[in-house]
Amino acid sequence: MSSISQFQRPLTESHSAAATTRPTHVRYWVLLMIFVVTTVNYADRATLSITGPAMSKEFGFSAIQMGYMFSAFSWAYVLSQLPGGWLLDRFGARRVYAASIFFWSVFTLMQASVGVLTSAATAVMTLFVMRCLVGVAESPAFPANSKVVASWFPARERGTASAIFNAAQYFAAVVATPAMAVVTHLLGWHWVYILLGALGIVLALVWVKLVRSPFKHPKVNAAELELIESGGGLIHMGERSGPTAAALPSGQTGYYLKQLLVNRMLFGVYIGQFSINVLTYFFLTWFPVYLVEQRHMTILKAGFMVSVPAICGFVGGVLGGVISDYLLRKTGSLNVARKTPIVVGMLMSMSMIFCNYVNVDWIIIAIMALAFFGKGMGALGWAVMSDVAPKEVVGLAGSIFNTFGNAAGIVTPIVIGYILAATGSFNGALIFVALNALVTVFAYLVIVQDIKRIELKH
Repeated sequence: MSSISQFQRPLTESHSAAATTRPTHVRYWVLLMIFVVTTVNYADRATLSITGPAMSKEFGFSAIQMGYMFSAFSWAYVLSQLPGGWLLDRFGARRVYAASIFFWSVFTLMQASVGVLTSAATAVMTLFVMRCLVGVAESPAFPANSKVVASWFPARERGTASAIFNAAQYFAAVVATPAMAVVTHLLGWHWVYILLGALGIVLALVWVKLVRSPFKHPKVNAAELELIESGGGLIHMGERSGPTAAALPSGQTGYYLKQLLVNRMLFGVYIGQFSINVLTYFFLTWFPVYLVEQRHMTILKAGFMVSVPAICGFVGGVLGGVISDYLLRKTGSLNVARKTPIVVGMLMSMSMIFCNYVNVDWIIIAIMALAFFGKGMGALGWAVMSDVAPKEVVGLAGSIFNTFGNAAGIVTPIVIGYILAATGSFNGALIFVALNALVTVFAYLVIVQDIKRIELKH
């Protein structure tokens, strides 16, 4: 393995030895770590959707104010994406991600002080600023996930790996949303922020201790390293002494940024991710409020009801990745493998419109479960990015992708807030969300053409 020997890794096994040795499975433990971190990430984002009704009652927040506070995270998150991607390419996922986890957890913890260390009159502004700071701190997270998956997994496993970490958003709703509802009901909303913040700080220390690149990880044997590298895994990712770092000349960020922005395939992927995330941010922000205010559930009941669509979204997310990788093995076509689950899943998501025509709680939850199963199946954007991002600037490419995707976190809560203020009903909001699923279908079928890794012009 010439790429290994030139960096003097202390491996004595040859290619032939690696071929006869069973590969270790360290990459699956790394994926588990990403999954846990992403679960906490989404739990921190979703805190306001559970604590919001109690905080609104205490401080008198209006629907429009709530919409802007829901969007505060995404304003900062989107604006911080490009700096976050640059940091990832400059310093590597291990260190940058650890700092990200630590600081977003500290800022989550600080939200418990709203109304205690500040007056009720300034609660809106204080909460808005705190959620902005969480957004800044979380900005490298998903580009780092993509970077780690591109580093640790061969192409034939990448769809499943990306689907698993992306499905953590649903697992967070399954586990964390009911837990946050119980904590809010029994202890008060402040404790949601205290407990999640403390958990994240511990998790940052665990990340630093356990995660390395494949090239440097002491538990990876030669067979697993060969399996990853021969399958297209970028095993040196994030190491400044590695070949990917050396291939990126300093001062060229703007030049490469332009290439990433004008590429037609990537533009279609960006549009698709924005529209997919409209569904994500409806679920993270307004969906529990919808159950409480329009369907007249208690906060506690809504917290548990949210878990049903979340479970279906999780199953759909994992299944979408498995189906995608199966199609890739059978057809050898990234177009068929990635686009099929996305298109089918998004068409299923449009079923949520039918909630406007029924009034039975269990039917509404069943329809939402189908919609979010489809949304989970279709959420393969990060797998696509792992397939197509130029190896020199995986962090930057992932950050641009995440910028477009999470602009939906700015638009969705505010648009729905104004729809509610104007109509007093969520009916128009569900139509708005469902139409964005259709936009994703258009983006992948019409705008995106061949899915393939981009070669940058130097």
